[in-house]
Amino acid sequence: MASGHSGGTVRRDTSLALPVAARAGWDEVDVRAVDTVRLLAADAVQKVGNGHPGTAMSLAPLAYLLFQNVMRHDPDDDQWLGRDRFVLSCGHSSLTLYIQLYLAGYGLELSDLEAYRTWDSATPGHPEHHHTRGVEITTGPLGQGLAGAVGMAMAARRERGLLDPDAEAGTSPFDHHVYVIASDGDMMEGVTGEAASLAGHQELGDLTVFYDSNHISIEDDTDVAFSEDVPARFAAYGWHVQTVDWTGTGSYVEDVDALLAATEAARAETGRPSLIMLRTLIGWPAPTKQNTGKAHGAALGEDEIAATKRLLGFDPEAHFIVEDEVLARTRQAAERGRRAHAQWDEAFAAWQKANPERAALLDRLQEQRLPDGWTDALPVFPADPKGMATRAASGEVLTALAPILPELWGGSADLAGSNNTTMDGEPSFVPADRQTKEWKGGPYGRTLHFGIREHAMGAILNGIALQSLTRPYGGTFLTFSDYMRPAVRLAALMQLPATYVWTHDSIGLGEDGPTHQPVEHLAALRAIPGLDVVRPADANETTACWRTVLEHNDRPAALILSRQNLPVLDRDNGQYAPAREAGRGGYVLAEAGGDSAKAAPDVILVATGSEVQIALDARELLAADGVAARVVSMPCREWFAAQPAAYQDEVLPSDVRARVSVEAAVGQGWRDVVGDAGRIVSLEHYGASADYQRLYAEFGITPDAVAAAARDSIHDTQRAPRPGGHQFTSTPTGGSTGDRP
Repeated sequence: MASGHSGGTVRRDTSLALPVAARAGWDEVDVRAVDTVRLLAADAVQKVGNGHPGTAMSLAPLAYLLFQNVMRHDPDDDQWLGRDRFVLSCGHSSLTLYIQLYLAGYGLELSDLEAYRTWDSATPGHPEHHHTRGVEITTGPLGQGLAGAVGMAMAARRERGLLDPDAEAGTSPFDHHVYVIASDGDMMEGVTGEAASLAGHQELGDLTVFYDSNHISIEDDTDVAFSEDVPARFAAYGWHVQTVDWTGTGSYVEDVDALLAATEAARAETGRPSLIMLRTLIGWPAPTKQNTGKAHGAALGEDEIAATKRLLGFDPEAHFIVEDEVLARTRQAAERGRRAHAQWDEAFAAWQKANPERAALLDRLQEQRLPDGWTDALPVFPADPKGMATRAASGEVLTALAPILPELWGGSADLAGSNNTTMDGEPSFVPADRQTKEWKGGPYGRTLHFGIREHAMGAILNGIALQSLTRPYGGTFLTFSDYMRPAVRLAALMQLPATYVWTHDSIGLGEDGPTHQPVEHLAALRAIPGLDVVRPADANETTACWRTVLEHNDRPAALILSRQNLPVLDRDNGQYAPAREAGRGGYVLAEAGGDSAKAAPDVILVATGSEVQIALDARELLAADGVAARVVSMPCREWFAAQPAAYQDEVLPSDVRARVSVEAAVGQGWRDVVGDAGRIVSLEHYGASADYQRLYAEFGITPDAVAAAARDSIHDTQRAPRPGGHQFTSTPTGGSTGDRP
């Protein structure tokens, strides 16, 4: 491995056409730098034995152009508010980004490239936000980066509206551009179509996507599965579309000037997002593997790399070569960044002076600090045995917070009236000419309309949250969280404060039937590390849960809300604990028999959401038989697990082995709570179409069933511990299964 020596006069083979880059101002050193990028990519993959060299090689001129000529960025400050954003949607080509970060001076060293895809390296297989300095977003699943970039562009417009709405276009310190590199694979993924459709509708002129059309995927030529006219599709979405074809002359010529002209035209187009289709040959100029599937996802081989180095005028026996003149040239990006940053600072200082209140808001948003006294606005709901749906309570919380938390905004995937995600009186986020009779607003509005695009909604929420200044939420039915799952998983991986408002949480939605009734979803979502799954039991728990969600800025949260009314418990008569305790994730809602002095209950009933009332009713049935039952409301298993062990033991004493969990969903995961002698009242099959009261009765999720399970659990505590425990589950006929005494 070597670096730091001069390449002398050895240069490219004359059979390779030099890039056309006079307008870009490239000289021999820039061309040498681009060729260095290609070979660093090939060497890095070869050294580790796996990875994706081909795209990083053929896109070297584009990536170099962006980082050295086009983007406004400062390697000294990768969190600079005025920077352009760069998203590598084809994350498998991570070297496309890593090498530019190294060359521009973001802190990566040559040794990091040599450690590509190895343990504890700064260069993992796919770029990871928070892991590698300069990486704006975690990309891996194709399409997620492009869709997330749509969210970044939407957030930039919302932030402009909050902080500097009256400045002319291009004159605000908050104006910046979002650049994306996407691949054939990105274009095949459905989430891309969803997000691109919405981006065109929203007229996001600050978004430019470079589509690397090389017609190669893992299965080689994409003609086997993909033959659509992508530019025509994007034009139909309302995008500004251009094509730059480096293969069009019959020989391969990297016309960088044509690419630069297209980029400048895209930036000048402020009323539409832009797509630039760039036709390339993957793996160019590798002599035998360019334009093949073998260049896509595997090491090229020592012989192929040596031959490529000879073509480019490099020593075939040397690896990871970066010449002094090349590094000196590329590190000039830092000085350009400092100058651009200094100019921006002047404009920013003028804005601060002219806008002291907005400047104070910006300070708070950058600190991710909630305003003093914000909780005073949270609603308190009066006791009501007839109750209200927790989705309705959530809507009232959002409306109450609207004037207090301008950073909080969101909407729904065409289900605003059902999800209660609209803050009353707040305008829609929509181009002025796209307002409707029902929804008024403008480009700086607050109510988001995602359309029926759940997958894109999840990814867009990620992009919004990555801007760091605003807090997004998005709603749909819980059963459709399946469509969002890849984006939700990435939000958890990136520790983003996105909030999902998932309503119609169980068979309690009734007549819509099993296609809309979630059964396995709670367990599946709880399996995602870093996601808080929150299912409040009544309106006041909903308030407490929203408060706790907003107090966390390092994780996503799922609010699981009911369609049907749930009784609003009377928290003032001493029978029930205060709703604020819901913020602990689990708490003693009602003590055994109402006798707080009792040493220990006979049985503990643990429930979530709408089933908490069922547990309370079962408690009364057991009390009539002299059985003392404690009811624990556990709206968030994750929050409860984060409490001190002493508190957990106080709520769930280890010496009380008789326990029952109650949740209208699969029982997977609840054995951890109820233990070996406990019973799980759950739903281990799909629902049906009927009113929700009938469904709960037919499926055996009733106070009587819970009371019976409690008696069985108490009986089992008299027996020796049984690994795996017993499960008490409902059946479609209203009976039960499980070991009975």
